[in-house]
Amino acid sequence: QVQLVESGGGLVQAGGSLRLSCAASGRTFSSYAMGWFRQAPGKEREFVAGISWSSDITYYADSVKGRFTISRDNAKNTVYLQMNSLKPEDTAVYYCAAGIHPVVYTNPHMYNYWGQGTQVTVSS
Repeated sequence: QVQLVESGGGLVQAGGSLRLSCAASGRTFSSYAMGWFRQAPGKEREFVAGISWSSDITYYADSVKGRFTISRDNAKNTVYLQMNSLKPEDTAVYYCAAGIHPVVYTNPHMYNYWGQGTQVTVSS
């Protein structure tokens, strides 16, 4: 069992930056691929970024490529999402997820554990 707790969300002006963190419990964090997803009101949950268990593979949605960076620190059981050049359309609840597989998937159904989410609001 893995428990995930996100933090770092908030209100920021367009063009600003935020760093989200996701702290995981459990001793096998390094065995999981990790992903960040987001869900805006009235929209489906969408993939944002993912990282393999060894950090050798990262993958981004086209909408955030070049602006967001995912990373992980297996010693701290934590995955991060650095978000720069934020836009109003980035406003959503952001969730981290853990998947019992070594590679990155964009399909949310491939992830086994989810956090409760953290709100990110970008004002224009």
